Amino acid sequence: MTTEQTASPDAVPRHVAVIMDGNGRWAAERGKPRHHGHRAGAEAVRRTVEYCARAGVEALTLFAFSSENWQRPTAEVSMLMALFMRVLDREAERLRQNGIRLRIIGDRERLSRRLQDRCASAEALTADETRMQLNIAASYGGRWDIAAAARRLAEQVAAGERSSASIDCDTLGDEICLHALPAPDLFIRTGGEQRISNFLLWQMAYTELYFTPVLWPDFDDDEMARALDWFSGRERRFGRVNAVPGQRGPSNA
Repeated sequence: MTTEQTASPDAVPRHVAVIMDGNGRWAAERGKPRHHGHRAGAEAVRRTVEYCARAGVEALTLFAFSSENWQRPTAEVSMLMALFMRVLDREAERLRQNGIRLRIIGDRERLSRRLQDRCASAEALTADETRMQLNIAASYGGRWDIAAAARRLAEQVAAGERSSASIDCDTLGDEICLHALPAPDLFIRTGGEQRISNFLLWQMAYTELYFTPVLWPDFDDDEMARALDWFSGRERRFGRVNAVPGQRGPSNA
């Protein structure tokens, strides 16, 4: 039986965050251009979203395009943006039918106006769904997220809406992306690298970090089950002395 069928509620992470690494290497191993790997990676996204929804995960955040990815060759960036647009158009209705709400986080001003409009339309279509929230981080960076939050607070101080003395971890956290969701319990990175690469820096203070050499297009239901099995055995203390295996973490809110 799979993890989604046997795991107790406390063993299933409320929020899973994923860096989907390895598309280019997957394509190169097969003698294909990089875009072949990105298309295969889009199918892995669908599998992962559907698995997490069945397993009872409340929120899934996928790192699709980082702030640093804008430095890639123009042709590759254009291809990724076009693929993102096609996937939005193709999958938004499917998400709605499966009760999944979509949110796009990141510096959307850097996206084309056409893509910004597609993002807004897909979000509006799924806005009332409650089974799971799927967050796509596009043009996102953890440092950008924190800096943007600090800037908004500075603007509030300058406008006389709050005092600088009122700013603490809670007030800053309230300005960070995904602040209304539970903090990620489980972070997964495929492709063998063992770093978080400027992803959800604020949100992942107590997240369990799981690294696998499996390339993203090959990340299937069995691999996700392994990650959830691993998570269920973790002892999570959150700074306390006592530990409970697989215990869910606190909310960001």
